[in-house]
This record gives sequence, structure tokens and C-alpha cells, in this order.
Amino acid sequence: MRAAIGQGGMGRVWRAYDLILEREVALKEVLLPSTMPARVRKEMCDRLLKEARLGARLRHPAIVRVYDVLTVDGNPWMVMELISGRSLDDVLKSEGPLPAGRVAEIGLALLGALDAAHTAGVLHRDQRHCRY
Repeated sequence: MRAAIGQGGMGRVWRAYDLILEREVALKEVLLPSTMPARVRKEMCDRLLKEARLGARLRHPAIVRVYDVLTVDGNPWMVMELISGRSLDDVLKSEGPLPAGRVAEIGLALLGALDAAHTAGVLHRDQRHCRY
């Protein structure tokens, strides 16, 4: 692993290098408290596996591809496509309000990604990790 690049409610995302395929990837580490009951831990791991399976089926330019799921020391990790870019929040903080055409472009990309996800049965709940 090279560096942490983000953190959300369920885990942390790391920039890493896949030695086998010789490419940079993103690793999603699910952070499960050691005090979590075994039943709840299993539910969380099952949820990640379901998320990974659904994510692996999705194909859209605005959706990160899922490559694999690993278990290390009993904790699940998801291997994903690494996308370089800034969050919309960072863009707005540095550039201020965006021109209407750029807003429309971002909105259409988001709608396309949501449509692809909904068609596959995925409900996306965390927009903090969208990159533009």
C-alpha cells in the first residue's frame, strides 16, 4: 500500500500497486471494530461481498470497476480501479461556482451512473466518493 486516499463510514481507501498485473489500484479496507459481535461482523462482510459482486457487473464510464475481494486477517478488502481526480467538493472550494455547461456535464454523468447502477439493482448511498 502506498497511501490512504479517503475514508468513509465503513472504511478507508488506499492507493496500492498490484504486483501481479503491474498497475495501481484502490483498496477499500473495511474497518470493523474488534468488539463487534461475530454475527454483525459476518453481516458486514457479507454486505461487502454483495457490494463487490454488484459493482463487478457495472459498466459505465462514471463508475469505478471492482476487480477482486480479499480477506486479510479476517477483514475484507475490495480491489478497485484507481481513478485520479478531485472530489466535487474540492473543485468547488478551489474554483467556486461552476459554469452551467460543466454542471450539466457532471449531472448527466451522475445520472448515467445511477441509471446503470439502478438497472443492475444497486442503490448507491454514499456520494462523498464521486470524482470529477
